[in-house]
Order: sequence, then C-alpha cells, then structure tokens
Amino acid sequence: MNHRTLGNVGAVSEVGYGSWQIGSDWGDVSESEALDAVETARDAGIDFFDTADVYGDGLSERILGDVLEADIASDDVTVATKAGRRLDPHVAEEYDEANLRRFVNRSRENLGVETLDLVQLHCPPTDAYYRPETFDALETLADEGRIANYGVSVERVEEGLKAIEYPGVESVQIVFNPFRQRPAELFLDEAAARDVGVICRVPLASGLLTGALSRDTEFAEDDHRNYNREGDAFDVGETFAGVPYEVGLDAADALAERVDAVADDPTDATGDDLSLPQLSLRWILDHDAVSTVIPGSTTPAHVRANADVSDLAPLDEADREAVDDVYDEFVREHVHQRW
Repeated sequence: MNHRTLGNVGAVSEVGYGSWQIGSDWGDVSESEALDAVETARDAGIDFFDTADVYGDGLSERILGDVLEADIASDDVTVATKAGRRLDPHVAEEYDEANLRRFVNRSRENLGVETLDLVQLHCPPTDAYYRPETFDALETLADEGRIANYGVSVERVEEGLKAIEYPGVESVQIVFNPFRQRPAELFLDEAAARDVGVICRVPLASGLLTGALSRDTEFAEDDHRNYNREGDAFDVGETFAGVPYEVGLDAADALAERVDAVADDPTDATGDDLSLPQLSLRWILDHDAVSTVIPGSTTPAHVRANADVSDLAPLDEADREAVDDVYDEFVREHVHQRW
C-alpha cells in the first residue's frame, strides 16, 4: 500500500476506507459484516478510515473504535470523522463553538479517544464557509487538544475553494470520480498549492462504476439509492454522484466497452485488462493532488480489490481518453456545472 500526505495530518494510505455503509443508508448490514469489512481493510494495508457521527447515529464510529482500538492507541491508523449533520435545523449559524464542542465530545466518546485525528465539517450550508467564527471554533477545539486537525467535507467545488482560504483547514473531502470531473479543472491545483489534503468520496458513484448494477437492481427501502434519487433526504450528488440512474448505467456500460476495446487493441503495448472499479479508482489516484480515495464496501473481496489498486500502474492515454469521451457524451451535461 502506497502512502500520500494529507495536509498536516501526515501520511495515510492512498486507498482508505469509507465507513458510511457500516453505519446506515445502504440497506441492512449486520454487525459481523461490518466487523469483517473493517478487519479486512486493515489487513489489506489500509490505515485511513473515514466516518461521521450521523452514520448509524454513531454506530460507524463505535465499530471503528472497537475494531481499531489497538491501532488507534499505537497511532498506526488515522480515523477521520465529520460533524454538523446532527443539527436540526441544519443551518449555517448553528455551526458554532457550543454545538461543535458537543459533537466533538460525542465522537471522542464513540471512538474511545482523547483527541480526534481529523474532524471535518459535514457538508454544511454554503453560508457556513463565510463565517470565520466557525473556523475559530475549530481552532479553539484544536488548541484544547480535543482535535488534532480539522477540515471540511463539501458538496460543491466553490465551497472547497472558499474553505481552503482558512489557513487551519488541512483537508477537503469532495466527490471526485470519472463521472464527477469538475474538481480537476481548478480545485485540485489550488488545494495542492496550499498543501491541503484531498479526500475523494463516492469514488464508484454509489455502485454505478462497479458495473454490477442494472435496471433490474432493487435497492432496499432504507438504501439511499432508493429514497434519495431525487435528493429528497440530502444532496442528490451523494447518490450515484448526481447522475440520473439510467444515464449512469448507459455511461458505465459504454466505459466498460471502450476500456475492453483498448485492452484488446493489438497496438496497445500495455495490455491492460482492468475491471471498471479498478479503472475508476486508478483514474482518481492518477491525480497527484489526491491524498486518499475512500471506497466503502462490506464485501471483503471488494475491499481487498480496492486496496490492490494502489499497486497498479497509472492509466495509459487510451484509457484516460475513454474516460473523458464517456464523460463528455453521457455525463457532463447532468453534473458538471451543478457541483
């Protein structure tokens, strides 16, 4: 497993583990499945784990705290969590010191630590990025030793660009994958120029980029891929990366076909034969400004396959062109200017 620098947080595995699925919103996941997934990720060399206080109302944090207790104590892993989505109403002015202190203390208890490695504002309203007092509150919590570092998780590129104007922000988490390419236009360069780490979430577009979904796939009632397709519960960009489901299926099929054609081309000297998820994760990691990508899965074989992408060679030009062509033909009009 290769490592990259995540701001002042330090070196982290370039393939991390996103823990949303072991908490909530992805259908039924048993405790044994969750434990196996986290243990598999650790065995595969992953040492960066991302969670949030609302994933299963703290369940995801507690599972990580239990499974990784020894590694956390020995500083062998980095656990990043997020705070803010417990607010009701979820408004910018409530991202104040009192509420953030309350959320941070609860996450410290859930994870069983005195100091949280990294706390990220959890996709707050855009106005929150224009409230210096919110970032002053995070600085106070860092000064008190309750958190070691802080960052933000954003919905839109513009929010990320505003957030990195604050000197204490060490990381930005953003949706970035072959179906959500806009961050590569400006944001990644700006983050790198400020030594701000970049955490890439929704890397497989909620399963579209696994190639395993079809028009006949049925999602559980409590799976966000069922109830949030129109953004009824939270930002629709978190579900299938904001791509309409049927459009995404067509785009995934087209990308798989074009990549297969590249691999079969006798003029292609690389002989690459990548699966669709491998291609997608490698495409993300081929951007040097990316610190870590955080696919989530409860299937051990998938967790190991995701981790193995760290050892793959960068994509060749033909594969990159295939990604860009599919994005332009199918996806761009639906997502590019929206996020």
